[in-house]
Amino acid sequence: MKSSFSFLFLVLFLSAHAAPLTRDLSQGLAYHRAATVPADLPTGEADRKQPCVLDLRYAEGDTAAGTALLAWLKFHAAVRTPVFLLVNADTSAALLAPVADRLPFAGLIVIGSASPGLTPDLELKIASVDERRAYGALAAGTPVESLLNDTPEKTRNDEARLAQDHHGQPDPARTPADDGTEDAPATEKPVPPKAPAPLIDSALQRAVQLHRSLKALKKI
Repeated sequence: MKSSFSFLFLVLFLSAHAAPLTRDLSQGLAYHRAATVPADLPTGEADRKQPCVLDLRYAEGDTAAGTALLAWLKFHAAVRTPVFLLVNADTSAALLAPVADRLPFAGLIVIGSASPGLTPDLELKIASVDERRAYGALAAGTPVESLLNDTPEKTRNDEARLAQDHHGQPDPARTPADDGTEDAPATEKPVPPKAPAPLIDSALQRAVQLHRSLKALKKI
């Protein structure tokens, strides 16, 4: 009873603050970004009933915020409704301390780069500049789908392209003209610049992939 009252107080306290950045990751998975804890922690009843990604990368918070985060995780993380927690070296140490010992959290999976005092369940080696760019891109309006898809588009060689390429090649059956002139040598086509690698949020991508795997195995 005391635990329920404490969480109710936490819900009322958080409801007065701005909502976090949220996205629908499809297949029953939600994304919540908490830049400031506890103000940005989601508190809706629907949030408690589905798996979610809680993004604490670059999040700020003090010891009291760490306590609030711990209460939130205890209420939300479960085997059937796991919380995929994204962290990095810029996550406040006060927020990481309460989750350093994750034995009580069967439904908590920590993903990201290692930090002092916390080793993620799924440790990733990510260039900090790339992670920051991907993190900022989502807030700037980049579709979440594009930040998860690292499969480059394949070039289509349709009939028109093949015909064009064929006609651009010299015909070995041709001979110099009778007047002694020869065809000008074919000029080499310029090589187009290589397309830049797609901007991918690797930590978020791994969380989504893990969620899909658990669904396929009927674990959630």
